Amino acid sequence: MSSIMQRIALIFKSKANKALDAAEDPRETLDYSYVKQQELLQKVRRGVADVATSRKRIEMQIQQLDQQSQKLQGQAQQALSAGREDLAREALTRRAGLQQQIADLQTQHANLQAEEEKLTTASQRLQAKVESFRTKKETLKASYTAAEAQTKINEAFSGISEEMGDVGMAIERAEDKTQQMQARAGAVDELIASGALQDPLSGPNDDIGAQLQQMGSTNQVESELEQMKAQLSAGTSSPAQIEQTSAPTGQAAPSDPSAQSAQEEQA
Repeated sequence: MSSIMQRIALIFKSKANKALDAAEDPRETLDYSYVKQQELLQKVRRGVADVATSRKRIEMQIQQLDQQSQKLQGQAQQALSAGREDLAREALTRRAGLQQQIADLQTQHANLQAEEEKLTTASQRLQAKVESFRTKKETLKASYTAAEAQTKINEAFSGISEEMGDVGMAIERAEDKTQQMQARAGAVDELIASGALQDPLSGPNDDIGAQLQQMGSTNQVESELEQMKAQLSAGTSSPAQIEQTSAPTGQAAPSDPSAQSAQEEQA
């Protein structure tokens, strides 16, 4: 059972990995990485600002405590001048406590100042790396875009592109349909011309016109046939027969003398 579950998990991971590879765009990944680096840089800068703020606050506290310490020292001198040694001792005791606080704050101030310097250096280095990554990112994106465009162009010219394949198939289908419609139109024209089909837009006398046109065509054929028969008969007849056929009706051939004299007497 465990082996089956392992195989199922392996198949699911492989399918998911393949789907992610197909959906992943390197340009989007680079942009996302750049955004995350910028966010990290912003956090470092905010850290530097927070440390600097704490350092400045400690400096202000040290300044206030120093002012109070100087005031207590003045009060101790005044009390001692007035013969109040007890008040002078109390003022000096308080001043000693303030001096201890000032020393502690100065230690914290030194630590904060060192931390601020480290964060500032880290921020500068990180900013330089982010700027370098941004330049490299834009270069990689431009290279990827150019390679992608070149690949699509090469696939289009070679005919293996899916989009161009669909376009080619659409053109072939359009050509086939155009040829089919042209053949159908020609067939319908022939049927209408032969009279097998009637044009619904034509008038009622189109049948008579078609019959007259057919009769004219028949007469022309018959006339051409008679001419061909006359040519054949002229080629097989004797010269005398040809002259007789060529002479006018009611007149004899000029080569017959008796016929010629008879014609003259009648005249």
